[in-house]
Amino acid sequence: MTTSQDPSNVPSIDDWSRLLDGRVAVVTGGGTGIGGATARLFARHGAHVEIAEIDPALAEAAVADITAAGGSARAHVVDVRTEDGVAALAEAVLAEHPHVQVLVNNVGDYRPLVRFRKSGPESWDAMYRQNFWHVVAVTHAFLESMIAGGGASVVNVHSVEGMRGYPGDPIYGSMKAAVAKFTTDMAVSQGRNGIRFNGIGPDLTHTPQVDYLTGYEDHEHLWESWAPVGRLGWPEDNARVALFLASDLSSFVTGHNVPVDGGTLAGGGWFFSPVEGRFVNRPKGL
Repeated sequence: MTTSQDPSNVPSIDDWSRLLDGRVAVVTGGGTGIGGATARLFARHGAHVEIAEIDPALAEAAVADITAAGGSARAHVVDVRTEDGVAALAEAVLAEHPHVQVLVNNVGDYRPLVRFRKSGPESWDAMYRQNFWHVVAVTHAFLESMIAGGGASVVNVHSVEGMRGYPGDPIYGSMKAAVAKFTTDMAVSQGRNGIRFNGIGPDLTHTPQVDYLTGYEDHEHLWESWAPVGRLGWPEDNARVALFLASDLSSFVTGHNVPVDGGTLAGGGWFFSPVEGRFVNRPKGL
């Protein structure tokens, strides 16, 4: 018999190519970008992926990609920013899979970007729904199933802007910081129920929602200045970290928020450009 003090209690990894074999993973915003890369990578590692996606075409394409590669996935065209959307997602998933082992709360964006001095209740509520409310609501909807199933891993995708000062939109930054705090609080709250919570804070990651290429075609040489690792980030960079956090590779890791940013958080991040008259994270010159 093993005990909590017995090193043989550490989960074994028998097949490093199938880190999520047999697990049910829910990924919100799983049609494209970071969510899409995560859904596809999870499926390659043996998970059955339940994708929540607001765009029917993106949902269909993601499932087609996964099944063509021999994986298993199903899509739900829902809006997780709404009560009805979350309820529909949970009902459909749990009717087929009573226990969910992995949840990735990935939905989020900064649009419509409204500078704080021109903002108001409408834009504040949009930021709240898009970047924080659904994380709480979707987690709550699946929590009992995860507890009943004996444990799970939750990965919340927020932003490095929730981990540093963000002059562009304080409301957006505050919502991302709220997700990071929710992550650490839930880790402490639910660890004894076998549920781990960790977060990912992306930056400089090129996705359909955030274009880091257009307008900077002539400044490729400056990536060594913009990011300590010297390159642009891609959705797959974040998906690999999500896989680590979702799998037993991180079985003793909970309550952490990992910057997936090429080192920008460590290196500073935002600079005021007198030439452009605003804060920028990729200065073209002084």
